[in-house]
Amino acid sequence: MNFDLCVKLFFFALALASPVYAKCPKERQLCSQSGEYKHCEEEDERYPAGTKKTNLIYCDSMFCEPEGFQHDYITRNHDQTPHQNKWKRAKIGERATLHDVCLLRNGMPVTRECKLKDYRAEWEATDQWDPVVCLRRFREQTISEDLNTLHDEVLEGRRRTNDTQGRREMTGLMRTIFRQRDRSLLPVDVHMTGQMFGALMQQDKDAAVIVDLVSVCKEIMSCDSQVLRLSAQLNATNTLLNQFENYMDALPQQLVPKEQCGKVVVKPMSDEAETATTGVETYNLSDIGIQALITGNISVFFANPECDFITGIAIFSASAENRRASPSGFWYRFLRFSEDLDKIKRESDLETAAFLPESLWKDVKGKGVTYLIFKIYAHDALFVETSLQRSRRPRSKVISISIPGLENNILPQPLPFLLRNENLRDPDANALTSGSGCGFWNYQTWSNEGVTTSNSSNLLKDLIIECHTDHLTQFAFLVGGSYRTNDLGEEVLITPINEKVLDIISIVGCSLSLLGILGIFLTAAIFKSWRSQASTKVLLHLCLAMCLQMVLFVFLNTDDVSEKLVTNGDTVRCVALGAALQYSILVLFSWMLIIAFLQFQRYVTVIGIERPPRYILKAAIVAWALPLVPTLLVALIDPDSYIPTKAQLSTDTGICYPSGYGLIFGVVLPVSMITVSNLVIFVYVFYSISHSLSQSIHKSEKKMVIKQIRLSIMLFFLLGLTWIFGIFAFMQAGVAFSYLFCITATMQGFVMFVYFVLLDSANRRLWVGLICPTKMKMDVQKRTAELQSMTTSSTNYTSRSH
Repeated sequence: MNFDLCVKLFFFALALASPVYAKCPKERQLCSQSGEYKHCEEEDERYPAGTKKTNLIYCDSMFCEPEGFQHDYITRNHDQTPHQNKWKRAKIGERATLHDVCLLRNGMPVTRECKLKDYRAEWEATDQWDPVVCLRRFREQTISEDLNTLHDEVLEGRRRTNDTQGRREMTGLMRTIFRQRDRSLLPVDVHMTGQMFGALMQQDKDAAVIVDLVSVCKEIMSCDSQVLRLSAQLNATNTLLNQFENYMDALPQQLVPKEQCGKVVVKPMSDEAETATTGVETYNLSDIGIQALITGNISVFFANPECDFITGIAIFSASAENRRASPSGFWYRFLRFSEDLDKIKRESDLETAAFLPESLWKDVKGKGVTYLIFKIYAHDALFVETSLQRSRRPRSKVISISIPGLENNILPQPLPFLLRNENLRDPDANALTSGSGCGFWNYQTWSNEGVTTSNSSNLLKDLIIECHTDHLTQFAFLVGGSYRTNDLGEEVLITPINEKVLDIISIVGCSLSLLGILGIFLTAAIFKSWRSQASTKVLLHLCLAMCLQMVLFVFLNTDDVSEKLVTNGDTVRCVALGAALQYSILVLFSWMLIIAFLQFQRYVTVIGIERPPRYILKAAIVAWALPLVPTLLVALIDPDSYIPTKAQLSTDTGICYPSGYGLIFGVVLPVSMITVSNLVIFVYVFYSISHSLSQSIHKSEKKMVIKQIRLSIMLFFLLGLTWIFGIFAFMQAGVAFSYLFCITATMQGFVMFVYFVLLDSANRRLWVGLICPTKMKMDVQKRTAELQSMTTSSTNYTSRSH
């Protein structure tokens, strides 16, 4: 093999093993799209000036690639199966979301940061995280699912952003998603939008998409302030604001080129149909060097002073002769560099104004500047401070001034701008003159460094505030004072769609069951003839077990009680409560199995079978003692399985109850075996009754059908077949099984009361005789008279026959 080739291969392999993080932005951008290795030449400070050094860039080192991740969902059916998810691809410095969007109660996404370590991207560690629990479905109508799908398509390359058509389709779809009036925005939506804006920033800037971008920002500025404050915890508002500003600043050459100066514009006014679709008014005035995009929340003006010496904009709250009207709710006029600042300041209904005087324009023009961009924010929704205590707050519109090409955004001389003091319209009781004045947003807080205020000593009483700045960014009039913001850490913006409904169903069902069980015990206590029957004794044991389970579940072993026990460190009591609930459920199912066996003997086995002596006592010993075995095994082998996790307690889904293998082998397995056995018995009993009905010709068919249906319903509830729904819900077969389980399982006691007391003719007569003895006596006399009449008629008929 050629020696030179071997050397090249060796150094190439060495480079692959230890990739260099080179400073070649253009090449790195190409790499991030192609995923190939690129070479670039750069000047290295370690070498003499002008010396070039070739570095090998490892493209994927700029990104954290998708990685698997498991988490749980908030459920009410003790779902223990982790959901397999994966982190989305992210570049260094970004916080990635999950492929299947994972939301918390406050609408925040679960995120993971992509960090720089050893010159390459690496995911932050998750070893110290608490178990992640997300909402599967929630009641509120949001755009999160649609937006997440679009985000996935962009990241995975299924939706193109590297050509004009693909970008326009993507931004058009994003704009359509945000303009769904029947859906609300969540913090996750703001976060994902900022990331999609960032994806657009990596491509060629396209003037055709700016209407969609302005429309999206307009909708975000209209959402609830709590949503934006929460999203700011992920730096989402700053990311979105920065990406939007940078994208707008890259487009004036396409929108107001010098070649269009003086040329007649065929359609200078905004199209009403397009405005209705996008919510953005667009004005093409490129003949005088202006392009405008206007909405009620945010407006952008691109200016080329070379066309008509326009170097500024003034916004007003009312019409006047020399002002242009905007359907969005304000009026405006363009300012030339020869304008007088004092005259502008005295104009009526002025909201904000900014322009470059002639001397300043000549200075910046001499530095190679051609274009100006003015952005007017109607309020400070996107300028969110995360600190709870603030010493000032904006009380004016926010005006952003950009001059593309100006080095470091530093002005050679101060630039004047005017702001209306909105504190006069709506006085703030906390406002103080001290600390008030003009300021700028530094993407952390409001500051006044490099910005001066040229007004009287009592700024709170001045209508128009005059400001000057020596640098460019976003500006506002700030009112001093002490402003405390409520902590939104525990804020709940979305709630699981099934959680509260299932809770209500469970509580109502258990309450009815407890009333039904009370009715059964009351009937047995009053009427000795009924409680002395063997079938009644079995029923009373079953009701006792059911009552124990419901009292534990509804009153003693609740979310609040469990949280208090875990917080206070009383784990022994928590284990005891969990074991008691487990035991009560197993006892209940043991009696269900015994009843199923007795029903099988009654309806299927050959008539004449003899019961063993004291079979009720023996059955009671088995039913109450056998469940102790799995309960004690779980409590002794794995007591920690009864303790709810922090994630469960934080989402109000944790009670003292077995989990993991303790749940599977200590509850699910025995319950499943008994349920399957009862199902088989139910089918046999139902078949036996149906077969007997088809062969019977002496009894009324209607009465037999009613009896069969009543018996089937009774067996369905009594034998615990409703827990089949619970098994399917546990296996995540669908939320419908959770509803069916909660409705049927919690109503067992009430159904038994209806069947054994209300619908049973003998018990009904006992109650009627107790409550209305007179009516009962009359009924007995009436029945006796009817019987005697039938006997007399039969005798007379027999005599006549002879």
